[in-house]
Amino acid sequence: MGVVFKSKATFVDPKSKTVKTIYTMFFELSEEQKAVRDAARDFAQNVLKPGVIERDENQTFPAEEIKQLGELGFMGMMVSPEYGGGGMDTVSYVLAMEEISKIDASVSVCMSVNNSLVCWGLEKFGTEEQKQKYLVPLATGEKIGAFCLSEPEAGSDATSQKTTAVDMGDHYLLNGTKNWITNGSSASVYLVMAQTDVDKGHKGINCLIVERGMDGFIVGAKENKLGIRGSDTHTLLFNDVKVPKENRIGEDGFGFKFAMKTLEGGRIGIASQALGIASGAMELAVAYSKERKAFGKTISQHQAIAFKIADMGTEIEASRLLCLQAAWLKDEKKPFGKESAMAKLFASQTAMKTAVEAVQVHGGYGFVKEYHVERLMRDAKITQIYEGTSEVQKIVISRSLLTE
Repeated sequence: MGVVFKSKATFVDPKSKTVKTIYTMFFELSEEQKAVRDAARDFAQNVLKPGVIERDENQTFPAEEIKQLGELGFMGMMVSPEYGGGGMDTVSYVLAMEEISKIDASVSVCMSVNNSLVCWGLEKFGTEEQKQKYLVPLATGEKIGAFCLSEPEAGSDATSQKTTAVDMGDHYLLNGTKNWITNGSSASVYLVMAQTDVDKGHKGINCLIVERGMDGFIVGAKENKLGIRGSDTHTLLFNDVKVPKENRIGEDGFGFKFAMKTLEGGRIGIASQALGIASGAMELAVAYSKERKAFGKTISQHQAIAFKIADMGTEIEASRLLCLQAAWLKDEKKPFGKESAMAKLFASQTAMKTAVEAVQVHGGYGFVKEYHVERLMRDAKITQIYEGTSEVQKIVISRSLLTE
């Protein structure tokens, strides 16, 4: 369900003597939003599901599936059609992310990074030349992007960048290491945060567009992960990489602000991923509970199981509304930082709790790969960690609430 304002009326407040607006709010998706959701659901069920267990087992990057997603317009959903994107709203993006994540979170994280972080950042802050050269192939799915902020000693504390970009006049000389990089070996375009002026602290950080194949750029080891095992997570090494000055995004020192503004929107993507993991786990638990019999009746008829389903459904619906609220605010160009943090915090908690309970509903069958829920449980954990840990989200939320 999407938050849609059906109508509005204005009146003069008798106390303040100011004109105020009342909106009539109802929860209904537009036909376009329903079409996006249904297309994503169809793709997930018919294309992603058949090979998802094998991809997880073998840590296989879903290259062909990502290519098909791009052809369907899901890799640049919110990018303007002028640059090859779908021109869709953020609500549609949330709907699509949920459906893809119900089946394969390894695919949805690739989709999220490309949409929320790379494409959005380039379209919002890039030059026209940067958009034509990099955004267009990223939005069409011809190329994949990566967002490079985390370092071995700079995770939650993103201001402690050790990667350096020395100003050499017409180019920057880039040196350092980035880790936990999604799409690490499959991307062609990398947005890299680096320290140009140490004395200026976070105001001395720049964001540079680095191309795959530049001399001195090495893709390091692939991580052997607990969850999202099909995603491509690598360490990246930069040894005297020459990056042209025209590849800097924004003014000198804009990099940290770029990263923070971009991550605000990225949280909506990861919140939606967590929502999808949770709703996918619940759907499996509901279906299994209606089939499995114990003590002469289906386990769904036992209160112990029914109450688990009730808790799952309530928390998932709350998560969905938080995601849609943040998405709507972003579409309306209203502040959404607090709401996106709330959505990510709550949806990721819901994903973890729901997936664990879904395994419990399945009993012993939930512990084997054939029944999918164990994978969803493993995938859920990362939503509490990347693009800002749950603790970081609480910092963002509390600061906002305490300064209102």
